[in-house]
Amino acid sequence: MDHSDTPAARVISVSAVVLTRPDGAVVTVRKSGTDRFMLPGGKWESGETPLECAIREIGEELGVTLAPGELTPLGRFETATANEPGFRLVSEVFAAEVDGGQEPRAEIAEARWVTPVQLEAVSGLPEDDCAPWAPLLVRVARGMRGHGSPLPT
Repeated sequence: MDHSDTPAARVISVSAVVLTRPDGAVVTVRKSGTDRFMLPGGKWESGETPLECAIREIGEELGVTLAPGELTPLGRFETATANEPGFRLVSEVFAAEVDGGQEPRAEIAEARWVTPVQLEAVSGLPEDDCAPWAPLLVRVARGMRGHGSPLPT
């Protein structure tokens, strides 16, 4: 489906981060009042670059302090939104490695580490029917298939 004629007001622009711990698990988060697990991140603030947004959101949501050089850009993804029916999500996605001791903060109700085996299962789900996962997580998991890491080779 071509979304080039989608009004800008129907698009949500965000930055998201694939945070991977040493065993290859990726952290997912569920925001308060929602039921889908997604990559941590959030909406861009006025004048903020996607990288600046990613760094700010990871700090707010999980208490992780990252320097710009610690994030690897994975690309721009367009998917359905997880919690806003009728909108499209445009995500600038980054990857970083962490120790695994992150705790949910701010609007995050729950953080769940997803193992590489679980990510493989998530990658096979249809994006339009992937609960309890967000469509962006499914798309990114597909890109990780067979690599064991979201980092570009």
